[in-house]
Amino acid sequence: MGGRSTKSAEEMASAKEFVDKMVNGKKVVVFSKSYCPYCHKAKSALQSFKLPAEVLEWIELDERGDLDGDAIQDYLLSVTGGRSVPRVFIGGKFFGGGDDTAAARKNGTLEKLLKDTGAL
Repeated sequence: MGGRSTKSAEEMASAKEFVDKMVNGKKVVVFSKSYCPYCHKAKSALQSFKLPAEVLEWIELDERGDLDGDAIQDYLLSVTGGRSVPRVFIGGKFFGGGDDTAAARKNGTLEKLLKDTGAL
């Protein structure tokens, strides 16, 4: 078997199942990569609220061994219209990326949304 050039139906189904389970299981979910500066921007904005661990899931795609991060990003593209990271979900809905999250923290809409969804 050679390298993966396309994602199999099985990989995509696994990615879908994983993403859907995460997004529906926690109030705040962030798909990220550990080295991404925009991901650090989103993380900083969210950490400023000191969210309890039971409401926040931070998923570092480059550090996963069980699922292919590319397959997860491909599925995120179909759900959010983009495959770049971070992909921030709040209350089961796609919220935005790093700049969106940082701007919403600054203008107060992030705090309101976190309160409205019961994350704060």
